[in-house]
Amino acid sequence: MKTPFLALALCALVSAQDTPKPPASVKVTRLDSPKALKFEVIVPATIDDVWTAFTTSAGLNTWLWQDCTVDLREGGGWTVHYPGGATGGGTILSFQPKHQLVIHAMAPEKFPEVRATGTTATFDFEPSGEKTRVTLTQTGWKQGKEWDDAYDYLAGGNAQLLGQLNYRFTKGPIPWKK
Repeated sequence: MKTPFLALALCALVSAQDTPKPPASVKVTRLDSPKALKFEVIVPATIDDVWTAFTTSAGLNTWLWQDCTVDLREGGGWTVHYPGGATGGGTILSFQPKHQLVIHAMAPEKFPEVRATGTTATFDFEPSGEKTRVTLTQTGWKQGKEWDDAYDYLAGGNAQLLGQLNYRFTKGPIPWKK
């Protein structure tokens, strides 16, 4: 399995031509005014389980990557630690338990301007019985070629991220290779 991606911010470890393809379980919408990316997946898990998977280090390690840390507070880190010292994720701007998590997200390192400036990744969680709708809206996009390239890249990358979340709850925790 490829290393996960997170516009919100995750550091990608693949080359520019390797734009991830969105999984069928994730709906991707590109918005023009204002420019944004919107992703939606319905996960076969309770809101409690999905919230734990997003807001704890142990939870993130089951679907995002094998070495993640979460400091669930405003200003806390939501960080993925990749091999070789690369990082992804971002800084928690706000959260409403079991409802919303907002992160100032870093783009992959191959988009240095976008990574330095960041975007805003808003995860909304909506319970529906034993399932949970997770919606990610990524805003804060600027003008320019690097921004356009990052937007296109993360349209697939963030869909892959939510596909991994869905996989975690349909097939079990991802068995990361050490």
